[in-house]
Amino acid sequence: MFRLFSIRQELAVELQRFILLWRYQYHVPPLRLWWRLVLKRVVDAIAAAIGLVLAAPVLAIIALAVKLDSRGPIVYAQQRVGRFGDLFMMYKFRTMRVDAEANGPVWCSRGQDPRLTQVGAFLRRTHLDELPQLFNVLTGEMSLVGPRPERPFFVEELKDAVQGYDDRLLIKPGITGLAQVHYRYDESVADVVRKLRFDRLYIKRLCLALDVRIL
Repeated sequence: MFRLFSIRQELAVELQRFILLWRYQYHVPPLRLWWRLVLKRVVDAIAAAIGLVLAAPVLAIIALAVKLDSRGPIVYAQQRVGRFGDLFMMYKFRTMRVDAEANGPVWCSRGQDPRLTQVGAFLRRTHLDELPQLFNVLTGEMSLVGPRPERPFFVEELKDAVQGYDDRLLIKPGITGLAQVHYRYDESVADVVRKLRFDRLYIKRLCLALDVRIL
């Protein structure tokens, strides 16, 4: 009985979330939006599974390089904010020294970040450090395409500083996104404001064809 009540609650929450997204995409019929979300999830799961299999040799080589380059874990797990504020652990190959944020979270540095390891600098340039996030896509916490997930510390800060910042939480975060095509890492609030325009545009035009163009 309790399980049935719990399932009904979960369905009610998902329905409320769907309505909020549909109101953002008011020009799209609800059934078509639902189908787009289903198709997006199916493509995400299949692509992530195939990607992990094909990338297995590359993942092994990178893991060895990270291990030999500096002390610390190979894969870095960090809490991020996902769809509608749900927290999850996002995985990346470690690119920085283990004491990189000993004094707390900081913005990315412009130019060459002195906190990066030698291998880490290469991984950041090529975005190969993001490959472990295929696991997040496979488990449904992320999508291949969507707004980039941010840390809770910065989300709380940016919600107060940037109007409409919550809009990017209407869908699952992605490994890449429309904003990432036009801009690189956030280095200031001004960067966030510029990228938010593209995140909101992506959410309004959400469809598989747009995902393919971005990828």
